[in-house]
Amino acid sequence: MGETKPVSIGSLKKGNFIVIEGIACKVFDIQVSRPGKHGHAKIRMTGVGLTDGKKRIIMAPGHDHVDTPLIEKKTAQVLSLSGNTANVMDNESYETFDLAVPEELQGQAKEGVQVLYWIILDDRVMKQVQG
Repeated sequence: MGETKPVSIGSLKKGNFIVIEGIACKVFDIQVSRPGKHGHAKIRMTGVGLTDGKKRIIMAPGHDHVDTPLIEKKTAQVLSLSGNTANVMDNESYETFDLAVPEELQGQAKEGVQVLYWIILDDRVMKQVQG
């Protein structure tokens, strides 16, 4: 698995990233229950998978630590397109690999353009087409 760092679940906010069930997710919703007489506040966090779009839920005491993914942001040049897949070359390492073209970027990702992609855990995700 890629790089992560532990953080207190109570410090996370909507829009932060968290690892739930081994998948990098963006925090979508947070609910905090009041502590009982002898207990701690419980946190119910809903995350949406960055690569698959599926909702996942984690429940934990507010003082628990969870993993957040370390996201590497890189650029690459599109070499060729085949359906919804772009063959790209990293601008620093010159490594070539395939990236899925997200729906919102189809039509913009063309041969020769620069794209921004993220490395999250073991996945590479195209995020943006640059001018």
